[in-house]
Amino acid sequence: MTAALVAGLLAGYGIAMPVGAIATYLVALTARTSLKLGAFAALGVATADGLYALIATVGGSALAPFIEPITVPLKWASVLILLALATHGATTAITHHRRPHSPDGSTPTPPSPTRAYFVLLGMTMLNPTTVIYFTALVVGSQDATTPTHLEQSVFVLAAFIASASWQLALATSGAALGRLLTTPTARLLTALLSALLITALALHLLLTTL
Repeated sequence: MTAALVAGLLAGYGIAMPVGAIATYLVALTARTSLKLGAFAALGVATADGLYALIATVGGSALAPFIEPITVPLKWASVLILLALATHGATTAITHHRRPHSPDGSTPTPPSPTRAYFVLLGMTMLNPTTVIYFTALVVGSQDATTPTHLEQSVFVLAAFIASASWQLALATSGAALGRLLTTPTARLLTALLSALLITALALHLLLTTL
C-alpha cells in the first residue's frame, strides 16, 4: 500500500512539474483574474492527470495500440488550441490596454470558474504525452504480483493529489504575480510574454509532429 502511495505521488509530480504551455496559461490566467478561478483551472488539470492515471492503471499495455493511431491528430488539435489561446490572450490584452478607461467602465469578462475548469481539463486531456507517460509507468512497474484494486485506487488518488497540489501552487504564484502587476503596461507586457511563450511551445509541438 505504501509503495502504491509513493509511486502515485512520484508519478503525479513527475507529469505535473515540467513547466509547459498549460502551466504557463494557468499562471497567466490566475494573474489576470483571481485565485478562485485559478484554483478551479488547476483542479481541471489535476482531474485530467487523475483520469489518465486511472486509464493507464486499468488498461495497462492494452492501451498502446489505441493511442498510437490518434497521437498525431491529438498533437495537431493541441497546436491549434494553443495558438488560438495565445492569439486571444494577446488581442484581448492589446484591446483592453488601448482603452483602459472606457466610458462604461467595462473590462474583459473573465471566464466562470466552471468554464475555466473544463477548458483546462480539455487542454490537458488533449495531451497524448500524459496517457503515454502513465501507461509507461504502469507497464514498466508490473511484476509477477498483480496489484489489488485498493492499490490501484491508492496510486490513482495519490497521482491526482500530487498533480493538484502542484497546479494549485502554480495558481497561487499566479495570484501573487497578479497583485504585483498593478499598472496597465505591466499587465499588457505579461499577457504578451505569455502569448509568445505559448506560441513558441505550440510551434515546438508542431515541429515534433511533422
